[in-house]
Amino acid sequence: MDQSIKFDLELINRYDKSGPRYTSYPTALELHEGFGDSDYRQHIQKSNAAGGPLSLYFHLPFCDTVCFYCACNKVVTNNRAHAAPYLDTLCKEVAMLGALFDKNRKVTQLHWGGGTPTFLSYEQMKRLMETTRQHFNFYEDDSGEYSIEVDPRETNDRTIAELRELGFNRISLGLQDFDPDVQKAVNRLQSKEQTFAVLESARKEGFRSTNIDLIYGLPLQTEHTFATTLDQVLDYAPDRFSIFNYAHMPSRFKTQRQINEADLPTASVKLEILQMVGKKLTDAGYVYIGMDHFAKPDDELAIAQREGKLYRNFQGYSTHSDCDLIGFGVTSIGRVGDAYMQNHKELDQYEEAVSAGRLPIFKGMDLDDDDKLRRAVITQLICHFDLDFSKIEQQFKIVFAEYFAAELFKLQAMENDSLLSLTPRGIKVQSAGRLLIRNICMVFDKYLVQKQNQFSKVI
Repeated sequence: MDQSIKFDLELINRYDKSGPRYTSYPTALELHEGFGDSDYRQHIQKSNAAGGPLSLYFHLPFCDTVCFYCACNKVVTNNRAHAAPYLDTLCKEVAMLGALFDKNRKVTQLHWGGGTPTFLSYEQMKRLMETTRQHFNFYEDDSGEYSIEVDPRETNDRTIAELRELGFNRISLGLQDFDPDVQKAVNRLQSKEQTFAVLESARKEGFRSTNIDLIYGLPLQTEHTFATTLDQVLDYAPDRFSIFNYAHMPSRFKTQRQINEADLPTASVKLEILQMVGKKLTDAGYVYIGMDHFAKPDDELAIAQREGKLYRNFQGYSTHSDCDLIGFGVTSIGRVGDAYMQNHKELDQYEEAVSAGRLPIFKGMDLDDDDKLRRAVITQLICHFDLDFSKIEQQFKIVFAEYFAAELFKLQAMENDSLLSLTPRGIKVQSAGRLLIRNICMVFDKYLVQKQNQFSKVI
């Protein structure tokens, strides 16, 4: 398939408005507190009846320092003892949910995120992994996709060897930027030596996929400084890049208030950085997966996209669309059957619910038929950049042109701008439209009108 991108500055400026990242549809903003423990249990029963593999996500919220740009749910502390009671609760939640899910269902994917998962000691990580394996059915031949996010400042050769021993075989390294002035401005001091030592160690230990996280739009960044960081990382050729647009939303995320807004790059500078990133990575042989992600052509994500198997969930792009996603830990979000559910955001509420034997659900939602239909449309577009109307019509028993008449009318303006092509058979996103895929998906989002100001800019 054609995985090229075209950078059209005039189009990007015209379409650069706020919108969802579509790690789910409906987005997490639609979850409500009328969904609780009993609702989740009912969906687990339906899910077991349908069968299929599982994906597990664990949120480990602890960090010993705060990065000012961070929008994650986190607990900043130097006291490692704070992780012990949380781990106790997490293991209880694993046992509780493990008793509800069919033991024959294989765990195809596992991901530990945060926070900083390696804030836990090796003994604590081992306990969590052993507890999870006790209650869920893991692959023992290293064929599962078991990944972890690491902070190279908290990781060394021994840690990497221990993670591999625990069964992790994919790793994502947080970096953001090597420029010393940028690092000081966001309170994340991290050397090249630390970062690349971890990357090389992961390869030596047999991790099958390595990812580097970068952020553009941070204070004091310029096209030149970010190009220097990117060139240094490209010398080590990770399998994937996640290059995110920094969304400065201090009214929602208190730590961002410590960033000097006067130091943030202008919109035009951010666009210069984005254009440079796209050219450097494609020139280096990476393909654009979509939504900030680039991968080598032989990476699992690129292969899944070419084979029409790519999916998108709360952790981003995924190679498996057939997995129910179970979230563990404070604030984690899951998708089980035709429902989304999120755990409590506060530690005390999360721990209180689990201690009382309740699933620690804070809110969720049941998807109706229209939600499932629109989710299928948006997922297909954001993962594969095209849409076959007949497949949607067969799956949902609709006539696409009638059901989505208003949406197809709106897309005509995007067709006139060469973002996409429309035929009676489907939609094909053009090279100029791939960077603006969120805009195209937004046309099919029935919830968007009243929520527009709660999302980041698309570029």
